[in-house]
Amino acid sequence: MVDGPAVDGPALDVARFSDRGARIAAVAIALVWHIAVGLPAVLGAWSELAAPTVVAAGWLTAALVGGYAAHRLLHGALPPALPLATLLLAVDAAVFTAAGERQLFAAANWAWTGLAWFLVVVLWGRPIRWMILLLVGHALIALATLVGDGATAPADLTRFTMYVYGTSSLPVAVFTGAAVIATLARDRAGTAAATLAVRAERDAAERAWADRRSRLALVGGAAEQVLAELADGRADPADPFVQRRCVLAATRLRRLIAEADDVPDPLLHELRAAADLAERNGLPIELIAVGTPPPLPVEVRRRLADPLAAALADATGWARLTVVAGPDEVAVSLVAPDVTGPQAVVPQADRPEVNGPGTAGPSAEPAGDDEQVEHLHERDGEIRWTQTRWRRP
Repeated sequence: MVDGPAVDGPALDVARFSDRGARIAAVAIALVWHIAVGLPAVLGAWSELAAPTVVAAGWLTAALVGGYAAHRLLHGALPPALPLATLLLAVDAAVFTAAGERQLFAAANWAWTGLAWFLVVVLWGRPIRWMILLLVGHALIALATLVGDGATAPADLTRFTMYVYGTSSLPVAVFTGAAVIATLARDRAGTAAATLAVRAERDAAERAWADRRSRLALVGGAAEQVLAELADGRADPADPFVQRRCVLAATRLRRLIAEADDVPDPLLHELRAAADLAERNGLPIELIAVGTPPPLPVEVRRRLADPLAAALADATGWARLTVVAGPDEVAVSLVAPDVTGPQAVVPQADRPEVNGPGTAGPSAEPAGDDEQVEHLHERDGEIRWTQTRWRRP
């Protein structure tokens, strides 16, 4: 009963689960009723039936049809409705004729109560009008048998009406109810899935908005102070230290702008942006990448790239930027000539770590709940080496 219009994933799964439970119930009722009620009645009234062999053969044929239809239903397929329903109506006519006048309304005429349940199984997943049409055919066969046997008295016709209503109402209710329940389950699951999708889109939009605000604050903070000092005359554009601060601010701006780009390798893209700016400022720089970095959170990429961007702002003469990446580790290092004199004087707040000649200073900075990025900076008077390293926890 879920073989109608196609629906998506979770909604379809819910509808199938609900429909499978109803299929099991319908199959169980049809077969249990046929075996536990119909068979004992036929055997008990064997000698009173007009043609007991025909009644028994009809019972066996209906059992085979029901078993085949049940096998198809329980394995997720629908039985061929038209040929099976036609065969059941032929069995119905044969059993009514073979039962005889004395057993016409008795339990031995199992077609009265059992056939409707087999029609439920055979017609599963089809429109309800099919079920109504075949039950009308079943009722006409019973009425024709009554007329043929001469049982046309008001009492017989009233009994006939009660039998038709009593043996058809419950199968029709089960058939209709199963379809309605499966449809409602599918619709509710579809509504819930759509609600969750809208909520997920809203959360993603809120996170993107918060990320844009955070990036805007970082971009503004990177240049605001030095621009304000230049505008107020508190900073001299000819001062090497002020020039270094401008280069560092520009490098951070370029990296933060690149951070928002949708590229296959964000870390390398951000490092290339910083390297391009340094190269435009006249610094010969070589960028070497070995391996492919795994997907990294924005905060981890910032921790990896920011110290290198600060070191690039200090670099003179030449620089070599190297990225070595694997599935569980990323190391970024910068080698450049050591800087002495005014250009080497860098405010502590602008750089994660500054060490004197001949010293090494490793540090580990948290970049998330389970992420850490190590920072190492060394200089020996000739070469300055800066490295950041991330390892998967």
